Amino acid sequence: MKDESTPTTRALDQANQKYRGPERRRHRVFVTRNTEYHFRDGVCVAVRDRRTGGFLQGHLALSRPLHGGIRFFENGAISPNPGEPRPGESLYFASEERDLVTSPLERIERPSKELARAYTTRKGA
Repeated sequence: MKDESTPTTRALDQANQKYRGPERRRHRVFVTRNTEYHFRDGVCVAVRDRRTGGFLQGHLALSRPLHGGIRFFENGAISPNPGEPRPGESLYFASEERDLVTSPLERIERPSKELARAYTTRKGA
């Protein structure tokens, strides 16, 4: 696979790897097989269908905090993770009404600045 990063982005990546302080980034995207879950400060602000690229307005995850991850094993066992979900774990959103468990997490990304700015212009975000 060809490395398409620029010298500037490589330098920023190296600087970020050296930083040992608290996480300061507010926006993150948790990517599952079919869906992207967009978060600001730990709360889901947008859900996007990966196939169509369209945002899902009535998704149960919207406005909910992420409570952790759940790993399902082939033998039926379940292993909860109250911390940040890792690839291979399903996202877990707890609720008084209806809990939500997603398909397994593939990766965690940062949204583009343009996309993160769009969250504030979307209704309900």
